[in-house]
Amino acid sequence: MTEFKHVYISEISKYEGQDVCLKGWLHGKRSSGKLHFLQVRDGTGHIQAVIFKGDVDEEMFKAADALTQESSIVICGTVKEDKRSKIGYEIGVKSVKLITESIEYPITPKEHGVAFLLEHRHLWLRAPRQQAIMKIRHQIIKSVRDYFDQNGFTLVDAPIFTPSACEGTTNLFETTYFEEKAYLTQSGQLYMEAAAMALGKAYCFGPTFRAEKSKTRRHLTEFWMVEPEVAYNDLNDNMDLAEDFVEYVVQEVVKNNRKELEVLDRDISKLENVKKPFPRISYDDAVEILRKNGQTFEWGDDFGAEDETTISEQFDKPIMIHRYPSECKAFYMKPDTENEKLALCVDMIAPEGYGEIIGGGQREDDLDVLLTKIKEHELPQEAFEWYLDLRRYGSVPHAGFGMGIERAVSWICGLHHVRETIPFPRLMDRIRP
Repeated sequence: MTEFKHVYISEISKYEGQDVCLKGWLHGKRSSGKLHFLQVRDGTGHIQAVIFKGDVDEEMFKAADALTQESSIVICGTVKEDKRSKIGYEIGVKSVKLITESIEYPITPKEHGVAFLLEHRHLWLRAPRQQAIMKIRHQIIKSVRDYFDQNGFTLVDAPIFTPSACEGTTNLFETTYFEEKAYLTQSGQLYMEAAAMALGKAYCFGPTFRAEKSKTRRHLTEFWMVEPEVAYNDLNDNMDLAEDFVEYVVQEVVKNNRKELEVLDRDISKLENVKKPFPRISYDDAVEILRKNGQTFEWGDDFGAEDETTISEQFDKPIMIHRYPSECKAFYMKPDTENEKLALCVDMIAPEGYGEIIGGGQREDDLDVLLTKIKEHELPQEAFEWYLDLRRYGSVPHAGFGMGIERAVSWICGLHHVRETIPFPRLMDRIRP
């Protein structure tokens, strides 16, 4: 059957009535007398291949009956319409070739615990649900890049190794860098501020690391983050950018990944509703929501996961909470001129209890104020001399934010735990595979 054209399942509709070859793996199989029904996948989709005993020789029919789960195979046959199939087609098999036999594949059709599946994450990725998540993740990342590339931003790569612990070493991974200490980056933000002063609009996109001893469903120790920064933007500009950006990313997934969202049983109508404008409330307003809902909350504290869930339940879109107390935000946040106790910052909280997906704000652009804040936070000034230079030489108002990809994937896919949002999750108790 070497004259048959090799095609992918995703493009099978182009070949109705034609003879083709599929190169993939056996996902599942059932037999009924003179028929074998093979569920074949090739990474682009799944299709049923039907072997009728009268269409192949006896040896091949018998060999097909012995095929095992996840064996790699090449199937050649005729593409036929099948309205009962999810993709509308099946293959009438003329030949089957075994490439490599899979012996005792560990992830059988029975139920398995999450711990077992994570131990076999390299194989778990083959499951239809996990494939759907990875394809949606791919679209989210593509949409992130497309949005910024189409809106005049320049990608500037931030370093992974950083020389100082800017906000204390509690949540930083320390490593030896030749003769000195270094840390795995928590954020590329400070570097993007430098990039914005050079390029006007810049963004970085890469892995970040948090040594948080947290076992919640929202935390990973290694995750990917996109961080735009814009010269001359204030807090309102920043919220406009975040709102426009999130709407674009979500609607691109709705447009391009409906099939994958259906695999995940995601309520697509909730994603279709993610359109501008998003609600914007102050920190004070959010505190009032918590108190009205019977929660005890002290002004000045940051919101925890339960608090964010309660607030998000009042809305059917992402909500932007702005102007938190300065004491619970980083040293580089600019104070509100109308109330020095508040910072010009914003967090975007996803609906349905998925928590914060964006954090950012307007940066302090005054050299003297920034020097004072560095001292107040007991940070080493010498570590920030390069950062202070940005205020010495042509300082301007500027703002930006960061969005964690995995939090966004979790929300858009409707997942319970962030561990399924990344190909190989890193958790407090997991660094393998």
